[in-house]
Amino acid sequence: MRILVTGGAGFIGSALVRHLVKNVGADVLNVDKLTYAGNLASLKEIEGASNYRFLKADICDLAKMSEAMNGFQPDRIMHLAAESHVDRSISGAGDFVQTNVMGTFSLLEAARHYWNGLPADRKETFRFLHVSTDEVYGSLGDQGLFEEATAYDPSSPYSASKAASDHLAIAWYRTYGLPVVLSNCSNNYGPYHFPEKLIPLIILNAMDGKPLPVYGQGVNIRDWLYVEDHALALDLIASRGRLGEKYNVGGRNERRNIDVVHRICALMDELRPKAKPHADLITFVTDRPGHDARYAIDATKLETELGWEAQENFDSGIAWTVRWYLENEWWWQPLRQRVYSGERLGVLKKAEQCALP
Repeated sequence: MRILVTGGAGFIGSALVRHLVKNVGADVLNVDKLTYAGNLASLKEIEGASNYRFLKADICDLAKMSEAMNGFQPDRIMHLAAESHVDRSISGAGDFVQTNVMGTFSLLEAARHYWNGLPADRKETFRFLHVSTDEVYGSLGDQGLFEEATAYDPSSPYSASKAASDHLAIAWYRTYGLPVVLSNCSNNYGPYHFPEKLIPLIILNAMDGKPLPVYGQGVNIRDWLYVEDHALALDLIASRGRLGEKYNVGGRNERRNIDVVHRICALMDELRPKAKPHADLITFVTDRPGHDARYAIDATKLETELGWEAQENFDSGIAWTVRWYLENEWWWQPLRQRVYSGERLGVLKKAEQCALP
């Protein structure tokens, strides 16, 4: 099995590449532009493997994507490359539209032409997995779950760009017959998570004795999915998912943001105690614009059709995650020093809010 993974130096992508190389034994080509969130250090344990290779390239470059596919001859493409941080999309939406929408378009077009040129037997087994987010569905109230048939209602530039890319992927299946399957996941967490996201930011700020910022009152709810469980799901969906279908991937671990922060504080008190409880560092900050109230995934289709089941619950997964950050300063310290030091992102200045086009 030859698999081309886009965004394989990112958080979820690197977990998937490690799984495919180490556990599946697939021959993997990792295509990544290496933006601020792409980090080859996340792949250190497999960088010398004979069944792994890396190509620095932009998915928006159609000619480069075509060249990569024709040269590598993949049996499967797993597309994870994306700008993914909601806060960054608020103040820099253009990058999200370019990468998530136009990049997906370029990749689909390159894949379509590559697939059309395959012999009949390989054409039959080829698959294109488009990996997306539950944020395309918008916000839930106190009850209910996101199902595959839930109407799209994105709230941020990030989720809107991912919704657009989802529609493109399905359109390439319906119009051109490209063998596409989709996945939509809940919030991931685990090792190698870029420090701007909630869980690693709280862990690292707690280590340094810095304020632990919580938006609003911390009552927004997310369904948390351990990243290695997600990697297993993606492999399964790409291998056995029905063409033109989407599969929701969720951990069935709903938590309020404030409860996530308190759990991390309790673990830090146990593993790295200080004079005062870490919870004393919690600081409530102005909520972000368009902050969805609740996400929750119904993963029944994935569980019943394909037999997937999350191996980690939130308590076990968050304990592993905190310990990993405590023990792996070599990975995160360069990022904190040179790329992202914990500052607030996605804040619109008043002049920007009021400016006319």
